[in-house]
Amino acid sequence: MYHVQFPGFGWEMTINPVAFSIGSFQVYWYGVIIGVGFVLALIFALRNLKRFGIDRSGFIDCVLVGLICGVVGARLYYVLFRWDYYSQHLNELFAIHNGGLAIYGGVIGGLLGGGLVAKKKKLPVAAILDIVMMGFLIGQGLGRWGNFFNQEAFGVETDLPWRMVSENTNGVGVHPCFFYESVWCLLGFGFLYWFSRKFRKYDGQIFLLYLVWYGAERMIVEGLRTDSLYTPFLGLRVSQILAAITVIVGVVLLIVFRNRTYKAVDHPSAAAETGAVTELHPDPITDTKSTDTKSIDAVSESTETSDAVSDDHPSDNVPEEENGSS
Repeated sequence: MYHVQFPGFGWEMTINPVAFSIGSFQVYWYGVIIGVGFVLALIFALRNLKRFGIDRSGFIDCVLVGLICGVVGARLYYVLFRWDYYSQHLNELFAIHNGGLAIYGGVIGGLLGGGLVAKKKKLPVAAILDIVMMGFLIGQGLGRWGNFFNQEAFGVETDLPWRMVSENTNGVGVHPCFFYESVWCLLGFGFLYWFSRKFRKYDGQIFLLYLVWYGAERMIVEGLRTDSLYTPFLGLRVSQILAAITVIVGVVLLIVFRNRTYKAVDHPSAAAETGAVTELHPDPITDTKSTDTKSIDAVSESTETSDAVSDDHPSDNVPEEENGSS
């Protein structure tokens, strides 16, 4: 149990990180909230697949593999940069219900796993990245509240009106960094969703905007946190380094691709070659050609039948020199 206060607002509450228990098995709010975030992100994605020209069954396969790889990546990333602790506490390697999942590790793991499946199934990878990143922002925005229930992911001491105080902050007011990131991610989802409907010019554009949007926030907020993961030798915050890299890469590629206008949903024939769903957007040209071809074949068969009949019963009315001209 934690006694949490926001003195600037006069708020005080008691929170229990355990949502409910089944016998001796405890289910934490951390996992429940992340689960809810995942479900909402999936619902959003499934409702928008047609708009991006993505096959539903293939996408679900990508999500399932990406989910597993994301959890593994998030935990592996965290354990790797806290190996000095976990090497002495091997029994806690899989205790993810107590926290210890790094978002960047989850994003990297999820994208690698889901991306490989998309590539194997010949789905439009860039279009999938666009819709997945918006889903990530939903999951991240809600998932950060799991940190609140665990009383983690907060920042350094501050006297700002929205400072947070609890047993885990040693009784001093600190930056509620989880709240900063939650708000930023939900605002980012709203912005990218609006942009995707009004201004998206090519597959992958939303993904690049995500890199810039999330990376910019992470560079700032990570500098406030007291529980950051550090590089082994340089003593720098790992997430800040990755955030800076993603922002730079995102900005550069947005400039490089500024004149690009390709979207799989607008090119169903090309999308079919890469595995995109074609039944959602039938190609009228192909269909017309198919119909015309059948008509031509029917005419050809009719002509051949007529020729055969003419050969068997030549007309006496046709002049002899015309009969031999062909």
